[in-house]
Amino acid sequence: MADACDRNSSIPVDHFDATSTADEIVTSLIRAGGCIVRGMVHRSDLAQIETDVRPLLDADTPWAGSYFPPETRRAGGLACKSATFLRVIVQNALYQEVCARLVTSRVKNWYGSEAFENTSAPQMNSAFAISIGPGAAPQGLHRDDGNYHNQLPAITVEEYAIGRDTSVILFVAGSKVTKQNGTTRFVPGSHLKGSEEAPDEKNVVYAEMDPGDGFIMLASTHHGGSANMTENEERLMYGTCMVKGFLRQVCSSLKKAIRIMSSLRQYYAKEENQYLALPIEKVKKLSKDTQRLLGYGVSDPWTGWVDFKDPVEYILSNEGSEKKAIW
Repeated sequence: MADACDRNSSIPVDHFDATSTADEIVTSLIRAGGCIVRGMVHRSDLAQIETDVRPLLDADTPWAGSYFPPETRRAGGLACKSATFLRVIVQNALYQEVCARLVTSRVKNWYGSEAFENTSAPQMNSAFAISIGPGAAPQGLHRDDGNYHNQLPAITVEEYAIGRDTSVILFVAGSKVTKQNGTTRFVPGSHLKGSEEAPDEKNVVYAEMDPGDGFIMLASTHHGGSANMTENEERLMYGTCMVKGFLRQVCSSLKKAIRIMSSLRQYYAKEENQYLALPIEKVKKLSKDTQRLLGYGVSDPWTGWVDFKDPVEYILSNEGSEKKAIW
């Protein structure tokens, strides 16, 4: 289980195989913030996923903002675009058990004089593929927890408590991913840092993997895609994320992009399921301001996107408007 990554950190990163237990992985994540699981997805399943996803990647265009290098191609909404992706990545039994232990929420509520325990199970937050081509610059290190304005105090590993993280991310290598071709890099132990502390590049670890290997990471861990310094290698990675059940999904499909804002914080899930309650054709006729009031807009920095774009602009693009990137 020794760390075989190219790294500078003094915190070891564990490597497991697909027969490892959820207890082992949860313990590892609490200590380091990320770990690698070898052989999570079979090569034959990877081949089918790429068959499903490659046309979507080929159809993508360079990002208009600075978050993704222009050499990057993306595909979202994969839970309903690749049945194999859904079965072997999103529904991977080991990953789901880890998520159940780390982001299930249980609270006590009263109804009159009777007490009840309510359990909110994790929900899928995103399902995507990202291809990084030669010449791509690195992403800045960041926390995915920032989507939910999760401001954290600095703690020790002994002080870590279940519930600190809003979500758990799984990256699966679709190709061989290396430091040279742009694999995800992360800072072990950064999930224990306070929100006011900037990420430190000198402590990064590069999650180098063979096709089918998985990298599981807490959302509070500083990470980012790396530079692709090769001349002819693609770095292909598939990803999914499970979030606390009462939080808003980062991404959605067009037909499920309706969200009511009311008086709730934008990154919380809504009591009534507006995905299905409002006819999409009627919502398209509303003004941009009204669409945003109903929840079509992105919650800053990046919660509620559709195909990596602001849903309001995405909807209008169907009527001739240009699709605009979030950043």
